[in-house]
Amino acid sequence: MPTSRPAHAPGTRVDRFAVVDPATGEPFAEAPDQSPGELDAVVGRAREAWRGWRTDPAARTTALLAAADAVEAAGADLAPLLTREQGKPLAESYGEVDRTAARLRHFADLVPGPQRISDGRPVRSEIRWRPLGPVAAIVPWNFPLQLASAKFAPALAAGNTVVLKPSPHTPLATRLLASVVSSVLPDDVLTVVTGHEPLGARLAAHPGIRHVTFTGSVPTGRAVARGAAATLSRVTLELGGNDAAILLDDVDVERIADRLFWAAFRNCGQVCMAVKRVYAPARLCSDVVEALAQRAKSAVVGAGLDPGTQLGPVNNAPQLARVESCTARALADGARAVAGGHRLDRPGYFYAPTILADVPPGSPVVTQEQFGPVLPVLPYDNVGEAVEAANSTGFGLGGSVWGTDLDRAEAVADRLECGTAWINHHAELSLAQPFAGVKDSGVGVAGGLWGLYGNLAPFVVHRPLEP
Repeated sequence: MPTSRPAHAPGTRVDRFAVVDPATGEPFAEAPDQSPGELDAVVGRAREAWRGWRTDPAARTTALLAAADAVEAAGADLAPLLTREQGKPLAESYGEVDRTAARLRHFADLVPGPQRISDGRPVRSEIRWRPLGPVAAIVPWNFPLQLASAKFAPALAAGNTVVLKPSPHTPLATRLLASVVSSVLPDDVLTVVTGHEPLGARLAAHPGIRHVTFTGSVPTGRAVARGAAATLSRVTLELGGNDAAILLDDVDVERIADRLFWAAFRNCGQVCMAVKRVYAPARLCSDVVEALAQRAKSAVVGAGLDPGTQLGPVNNAPQLARVESCTARALADGARAVAGGHRLDRPGYFYAPTILADVPPGSPVVTQEQFGPVLPVLPYDNVGEAVEAANSTGFGLGGSVWGTDLDRAEAVADRLECGTAWINHHAELSLAQPFAGVKDSGVGVAGGLWGLYGNLAPFVVHRPLEP
């Protein structure tokens, strides 16, 4: 199949912006800063490409399987570039590439079929599923490839075309990924546009777009929804979380400490589903704090390309400032930094892995999503108090309960106001399961069949049983 065309006409001047390496704090490359006119052209071509792409499910399956192979083959180029612009350890970048290929394979095999409706009347009613049209996929900087594929894989499998906009902090690996995937797709089925705002706002409100799928902050998500409302486009919004982990009084602290630590600190804490608050029984709280602090102090922090690195830098300067501000406010309010609590004295956006004790429950590091390598541990006197505290937030993405009695832990987990609850682990998802939040954590469902059907519209045909 032909490769995808560039998003701009040959010979035209394209403005560019710098891409910063978070391990140094210095620019190392540039990406196109595309104009409203270029965006209009891209969406128009996506609309034209949709006319052919929507018609042949078997060809789509073949193409997406070929795309998965191509992504795997390009891993040695994709992973280092992802680490360079995002900051995560190289092994995690290879894992993200693998997950991207796996997601393409998963959705390649999901083909929507007709469904019969039987209601006792002498008619045959059948639901058939139709693709929506061009989809706008807007993704953040923490998992650029994985979140991009979580949006474009089901959209493409359903027969839609996709215009993908990555964060301006991490445009490079996404552009390369789209080039790799597009090499086995028809022209303009998947296209990337890059640039600073208001490019994303223009894409979300574009009259040629029929579905907007966005991952990011709550304020930006609300703005995206307002933009999409102007054209009545469907929206799927994943707006982050402030996940709580509740430790029960029968928990084996040493046994779960490693899992709990990395559930909070993987990707430098920059995970929407990361543990961001820990509630521990008062009699065990000091043990939990010490176990987590030991791991924070021993974690190897460094550039993602260094082989021994376990935690990379915070991705960008504004996010580092947010982490510093949340921590400083907690310390000013009486919290103790048992580990970390400060920026590291080196180039780049490095922050010491931080465990906070004696944190006031109303501190922003507890009530807001800090999205960095900082974890508050709070004591509780009874489980009901812990559940109430866990639920007393506008977020509702995930949560977890940790203990030895699994039935009891599950009963507590069932009381959490969130989309996914885990027992004795956290933030582990299957490609086949639905992923959604409640409250301010989002609208719509991703993952598995739910993600596929979120990119389709029902079309019902009625016919009599007799002429």
